[in-house]
Amino acid sequence: MDHTSHRSVARLAWTRTALGDASLELEPASSDASFRSYWRTRHDGRSWIVMDSPPAQEDPRPWLAIGQQLAAAGLHVPAVHAHDLVQGFLLIEDLGTRLYLPELRDDNADALYSDAMDALLRMQTRMDCSDLPPFDRTLLQTGLAVMPEWFLDRHLGHVPTPSEQQILHDAFERIIDNALEQPRCFVHRDFHSRNLLIVERNNPGIIDFQGALAGPLTYDLASLLRDAYIAWERERVEAWVESYRLRLKDAGLIGHHIGRERFQRWFDLTGLHRHIRVLGQFYRLWYRDGKPGYLADVPRIYHYVTSVARGYPELAGFVALLERHAHGIDLTRVANA
Repeated sequence: MDHTSHRSVARLAWTRTALGDASLELEPASSDASFRSYWRTRHDGRSWIVMDSPPAQEDPRPWLAIGQQLAAAGLHVPAVHAHDLVQGFLLIEDLGTRLYLPELRDDNADALYSDAMDALLRMQTRMDCSDLPPFDRTLLQTGLAVMPEWFLDRHLGHVPTPSEQQILHDAFERIIDNALEQPRCFVHRDFHSRNLLIVERNNPGIIDFQGALAGPLTYDLASLLRDAYIAWERERVEAWVESYRLRLKDAGLIGHHIGRERFQRWFDLTGLHRHIRVLGQFYRLWYRDGKPGYLADVPRIYHYVTSVARGYPELAGFVALLERHAHGIDLTRVANA
């Protein structure tokens, strides 16, 4: 029996024991870009999710610990019914299948994002981030380095020249400095439409929070409003950003001296950090991990990077570098395909 089959047998046996039902079966619920997977089962008329998080690759303990803290802070995260941290199995509340992404429309976006920003403000005001790993300069630099390696070099076949390396370095330093000058808070890191679910009580349901860090105040806001999977008009996004700035000011998380323009720059350049990193990661998921499902979203990410950076004169060289090498290339096609 290979490892995958052994894992499947162990997962089913554990679930049957945890729920006291030797007849139940599991069906795939979802998977993500990691080694973690999710499975759905029914017992006594109720639906449950089994999270399979192999400890050697995806230690489930951070997910469990952070989830308990989020729940205590009033956020709606999956309640845990049983767990085996040695094997990496957790039996958790099923938040349903109504992800934000397929349900967001022009006529409900204000309400759904309002709920999400309520939850975000709760996270930022009630969650103690002092024990979380810091989203520090090293981590910020590492994230940005993914793009030249996997987008420019691996996908476009271009190794930056020394002068281009300097352009990248200068742009990255401005983006990093922007992140580091912001107040620190709890950062979910993937607070977007594929990790938020529409639920009846205390909307939204929040998942995939195990990678939380202590980081820039606008990081999760940028993840939410400049989502890799859905885009909105710039004017609408900027109105949401300003409404959130006012809420942060009322909550005492920023001072009155942080005006609209400065906060918008925080948001733009923090979002730029995320999108530059994701631009590299989506290609890495294909070339290294054989996961092509994210390639369809690359044009949106690329548009975010170039359109936002174009709004800041100090990043003009960076935009020109990208456009020079990506012009005329179908970004959704794998190299040599």
